[in-house]
Amino acid sequence: MSDEYDVELTEEHIMLRDMVRKFAAKEIAPVVEKDENEHRFQRELVKQMGELGLFGCPIPEEYGGNNMGYLAHAIVTEEIGRASGSLRVAFNMQTMGTSMSILKWGSEELKKKYIPALVSADILGCFGITEPDAGSDTASMTTTAVKDGNEYVLNGRKMWITWSPVADMCVVFAMTDKKAKHKGMSVFVIDMDMPGVSTKSIKEKLGIWACPTGEVIMEDVRVPASNMLGKENSGFGYLMQELISTRLSAAAGAVGTCQAALDESIKYATERNQFGKPIAEYQMVQEVIARMVAETEAARALVWRCAIQKDKGLINNNRETVLAKYYACKAADEVPNLALEVLSAYGYSNEYPIARILRDGKVYKILEGATNIMKMILATDALGIKKANR
Repeated sequence: MSDEYDVELTEEHIMLRDMVRKFAAKEIAPVVEKDENEHRFQRELVKQMGELGLFGCPIPEEYGGNNMGYLAHAIVTEEIGRASGSLRVAFNMQTMGTSMSILKWGSEELKKKYIPALVSADILGCFGITEPDAGSDTASMTTTAVKDGNEYVLNGRKMWITWSPVADMCVVFAMTDKKAKHKGMSVFVIDMDMPGVSTKSIKEKLGIWACPTGEVIMEDVRVPASNMLGKENSGFGYLMQELISTRLSAAAGAVGTCQAALDESIKYATERNQFGKPIAEYQMVQEVIARMVAETEAARALVWRCAIQKDKGLINNNRETVLAKYYACKAADEVPNLALEVLSAYGYSNEYPIARILRDGKVYKILEGATNIMKMILATDALGIKKANR
């Protein structure tokens, strides 16, 4: 990404981006292939990111953040996602899916206990929404929370929970009134060492191999009532707002994946010679590169627009967030595929990082709301059936 395109960025944004880019090049790039191949999660790298303040961009200073805003958060997330899809998820685990939820709906006690520790990466977080039989249909979740005096007793099983095998805490969504369906959902903060909490790793995945994923199993877990976020039975609305935050991070990370694929393609095209000249001089290769550039820049523009709106106070800009998420995550699947046209057989081998980038790019069409859900939201908004921004 050339500086000539940084029309929306302040000098502070550019300094932040350059700092994160240098960190990624020095600390992440040299180990990313080995970490992925060995399925190795490096908590130390996440801690370094915390020490640099990367998780605190949208968080007020009083809770350990730097209050630089959502555009800064998107820039940082893209740069880390450009280097490692596995480490990109840290921005939802530490910031958007945990700290922001506690910031919006938690008591002052919960804010002081968890947010500074998450922002600094002294503790690792995760959030539990998806279940074995409740993916896109979140209202069908079966995890329950039953009031018992000053506590709630949680029972249930969460599936495909990023970082659950290594996390210290979890923001859990559960049903406090099953008969009320989505109007009976509530949100709790649990510590992963509470009696009755256990995890099970999911080791075989298509991509993001250095990102621990698993199940969270809760068996008669007694959680203080004070650990509830917001009001009882208001969790579904909170969930929708949380996704507006986590989808921005996903979209920004997807742009990083696109940029990584473009970087590798440009490098290869200028170095690879066929028929006596670099393949970059052939119109067929140029056409592919042009498509990659257009997709990457368009995705970035949508992500930045979404983030800038949030910085201007439009926090719940659902339509713009969904549009950015849909387009960027679709591009994260398509742009690495185009890179294969440039690198050909070398792109199919593990000698070059395109194979990893392509694998990791697939997940963006699934997480934080599948592509079909994004299309449904955009279509029903355009048709006037259900407005996305309410």
